[in-house]
Amino acid sequence: MTYVVTENCIRCKYMDCVEVCPVDCFYEGENMLVIHPDECIDCGVCEPECPAEAILPDTEDGMERWVEMNREYSEKWPNITRKGEPPADADTWKDKPGKFEGEFSANPGEGS
Repeated sequence: MTYVVTENCIRCKYMDCVEVCPVDCFYEGENMLVIHPDECIDCGVCEPECPAEAILPDTEDGMERWVEMNREYSEKWPNITRKGEPPADADTWKDKPGKFEGEFSANPGEGS
């Protein structure tokens, strides 16, 4: 099992999860984070820290797509080890559905 970041993170990117990860397996895109599935040790400490409820175990239904997306972008984006400042409008985007198709950016973030 591994944990993955889903579309709820898009344009929210609160980054509370980064602070608690013991193995630094988060990677930063321009407007979301991903978890490298091969680096995740399945400890689960990140899941309850996410205000957007964007982190889920890969054992839930429909997670195959997100596992592959997290794998792909964790190999392209910079590693992030410290919590940064979330976007000013994160709360506005927090509970919006269907963000992947219209809001996802494949551009890398700044990393830390």
